[in-house]
Amino acid sequence: MFIESIELKNFRNIESLRIKLDPGTNLFYGDNAQGKTNILEAIYMACTSKSHRMSRDRDIIRFQENEAHIKALIMKKGVPCRIDIHLKKNRTKGIAVDETPVKKASELFGIANVVCFSPEDLGLVKDGPASRRRFMDMELCQLDKVYLYSLTRYNRTMEQRNKLLRDAVYNCKLLDTLSAWDDELVKYGRKVMQIREGFIIRMKDIISSMHDELTGGKEKLSISYEPDVSIDDFEKNLHRLREAELKQHLTLTGPHRDDIRFSIDGLDVRKYGSQGQKRTAALALKLSEIEIIRELVKDNPILLLDDVLSELDSKRQKYLLKNISDTQNIITCTGYDDYAQNQFHVEKLYRVMSGKVSFA
Repeated sequence: MFIESIELKNFRNIESLRIKLDPGTNLFYGDNAQGKTNILEAIYMACTSKSHRMSRDRDIIRFQENEAHIKALIMKKGVPCRIDIHLKKNRTKGIAVDETPVKKASELFGIANVVCFSPEDLGLVKDGPASRRRFMDMELCQLDKVYLYSLTRYNRTMEQRNKLLRDAVYNCKLLDTLSAWDDELVKYGRKVMQIREGFIIRMKDIISSMHDELTGGKEKLSISYEPDVSIDDFEKNLHRLREAELKQHLTLTGPHRDDIRFSIDGLDVRKYGSQGQKRTAALALKLSEIEIIRELVKDNPILLLDDVLSELDSKRQKYLLKNISDTQNIITCTGYDDYAQNQFHVEKLYRVMSGKVSFA
């Protein structure tokens, strides 16, 4: 699969852009704050409806404008699919697939599989659990419709349940309905945990193999799923924590508190690993994400690389480039040197300056 073309209007600092991309490697270079990452952000939104920067829609629209547009043509196994996204400052975004409006933004998930890799991702291992949960969620939402549905229902149920916990301070009769929300939370939470566990088990051998190559077999990396509570004990835990939840007005147990554990030779990398070990484990994790998509979808994902190479030493640069040679790569960087010295072939080279793109 690949993005054939992207068209933007009033997207961040880009007033107007229309380019055709190569199925191979497309490299956008230029100084910082010129708009390179904005192009990757638009492509990511076209595939997932979300910003990889966690930005609000209104913040993406060009200054002093009220609307922005993204149009992307995606080719998947020879079949074209057109995505249109209309961002509005004070209204919900509008989305159309092949000119047919969709009711839910989540319907974009799975049309194209995209992996975004930025320097921040090299901190996945050392960062807090929320970043690792987001990694699982974004990957699984693209791959598994049951997971997408279950996670959406779980999050909505938790929001309603938290609201009830807050409102019960003023109306204790609301607590009579809490058991019904508990049932919904457990139903969808168990499914989320079950799919997450299977995903990490599937990734275990892949990431271990990747890490072996990166370290020359000197260290053994293992990952495991760390649920906040077991599937069987989820309902029991809700009842046990009822009093504390009423005091804090929050749901205190469930998959919204899950994590992933990284171990090297049996030791927890988050606690005992060096900065280099944490970055290497994160790189192996992102490359494993690409490999899992290949296995499950039987196609290569679209890879977005946001100025990552400059953060890696020469050995890790070479390993990364070797593993992405058969995907469509859309890359940003401040200079072309790292790619040239690694003899990495670039089909299309663009220069980005003040939100304008030109062939280099």
